[in-house]
Amino acid sequence: MEFIHSIMHYFSVEGIQEIIAWGGLAILFAIIFSETGLLVGFFLPGDSLLVVAGFVASSRPDILNIWHVIFWLCIAAIAGDSVGYMIGKKVGPALYNREQSRWFRKDHLLKTKAFYEKYGGITIILARFMPFVRTFAPTVAGVAEMSYPRFISFNCIGGIAWVVSMNVIGYFFGQIPFVQQHLEKALILIIVLSVLPVGIHAWKEHKADKAKEASASVQDSAAAEIQEAPIAKEA
Repeated sequence: MEFIHSIMHYFSVEGIQEIIAWGGLAILFAIIFSETGLLVGFFLPGDSLLVVAGFVASSRPDILNIWHVIFWLCIAAIAGDSVGYMIGKKVGPALYNREQSRWFRKDHLLKTKAFYEKYGGITIILARFMPFVRTFAPTVAGVAEMSYPRFISFNCIGGIAWVVSMNVIGYFFGQIPFVQQHLEKALILIIVLSVLPVGIHAWKEHKADKAKEASASVQDSAAAEIQEAPIAKEA
């Protein structure tokens, strides 16, 4: 239990600050790259890490420079997605047959596949703001054989938007005394707000699909009644 507690500590704001203080920009680069480029990176604290990195750059410029953070983490995010895409392209559909394990979440992969089939290439941008989905989105795009020029355009837009927004939010909010005193709660709120637009869009799409299904069901029932009417008349 003590081991699990010590591991979970590094997913807290305090723990992330300790990681940054220990490894600096190099550890930030490695984590962001791994979360988006390696299929085992689904458990890494990407959003939290980026916001806290901005906060640390604001309060401790001697440890992190905000411009260096933004530049190198954009590179890490884009490079990570590109590696994930290459993995998907190389392995192909056989990846969907791989068994789930502690380090490979097949359920997350299949959910990402369903999301990609629904929203197409824009998934690469939207996934940046959705934990778990962003780990598998580039791989699914590779399996689906999206052209690389099209993929890299979505990749760059999504990667830069994700890194810059999270870093800048952390940097400017980190200068507010109230936020400094309640960073944990502020961090949760920021992450929820960043995911909210995507969630609302998905909910609206789901609602529209349900309405279409209901309409199709009514039409099918009406068609069946019309077909049965002559039979009843003859009888």
